[in-house]
Amino acid sequence: MNESTGTIPLAPPTSLVGWIGRLRAAGDLRKYVVYIAFFVILATFAVILRDDGFLTSTNLLNVGRQAAPIAVMAVGMTFALASAEIDLSVGSVVALSSLVAARVVNDYGLAIGVATALAVGIAVGLVNGLITVKVRIPSFLVTLGMLGIVSGIARNQNKLQSLPIRNSSFLNVFGGGSLGPISSLLIWTLLVGSLGYFAMNQLRFGRHVISVGSDRGAAKAVGINTDRIRITSLVISATAAAFAGVMLASRLAIGRHDLGENDLLTVIAAVVIGGTSLFGGKASVAGAITGALIMSMLNNGLILMGLDVADQMIARGVIIIVAVALSMREQRDG
Repeated sequence: MNESTGTIPLAPPTSLVGWIGRLRAAGDLRKYVVYIAFFVILATFAVILRDDGFLTSTNLLNVGRQAAPIAVMAVGMTFALASAEIDLSVGSVVALSSLVAARVVNDYGLAIGVATALAVGIAVGLVNGLITVKVRIPSFLVTLGMLGIVSGIARNQNKLQSLPIRNSSFLNVFGGGSLGPISSLLIWTLLVGSLGYFAMNQLRFGRHVISVGSDRGAAKAVGINTDRIRITSLVISATAAAFAGVMLASRLAIGRHDLGENDLLTVIAAVVIGGTSLFGGKASVAGAITGALIMSMLNNGLILMGLDVADQMIARGVIIIVAVALSMREQRDG
């Protein structure tokens, strides 16, 4: 008995099940469901694939490297979804920015090349935001159209041919290098994630994003510039996608018209699994990054299990539907 409060303190949980039960009773389970899922999936693959090298440091680092571009895109998408918008053009932005980075880095060096690639993302995000807000077309339709436009531009850049990157400094800094045992991809992901977390959780801007996503009318009534928040959120999403394109181009040493084109579903799944609502008003940058790690781990585990490409697609699709459904159920219950 706590004499000052008159309450009986809860005993520490003796098992994972007990801990989860206490979280559910306290109404906090939805905040932790993505982290619980991460450790459950990790433990499951560790047991099933114990003889296939799943837990080797080389394989786990490979999982992290594969997750890095998805995680960076997921951080940007978190801001878009939290403001009750969506960005379907991220995959095409990845492709175009990789080609722009490859061409400009080869001709003008690392700094100008990366700046130009990021400018592509800023420009696409700004167009997405302005059309969505000023013309009052849903961002779903605007970014769907932009997906086609940017994909077409990317395909015209080098006649559907890959563009090799010859700048060794660029390759080492943004994807191919490492700091000790830690890949530069993971370092950049940590940096982007930290900036995203700080902006969402510590800055007034993050609170405004959540307010706009929760109730746009109420946010406007208290003086928040909802148009600016919505536009900025879409710019952040596209800029993050452009940086992911830089990372992929550096890792593969090429710019290519189809880089990132198949990542949209994975990014959205990672963000929603991580606790961000598809309908705005709830967001978790840390959860989105964890969701990206889960998706990468699933992909890696399915490959090690020997599934062919078709079976991997089916398995990932089923897992994504189940995981998103459970995540959204936790959000509704909360």
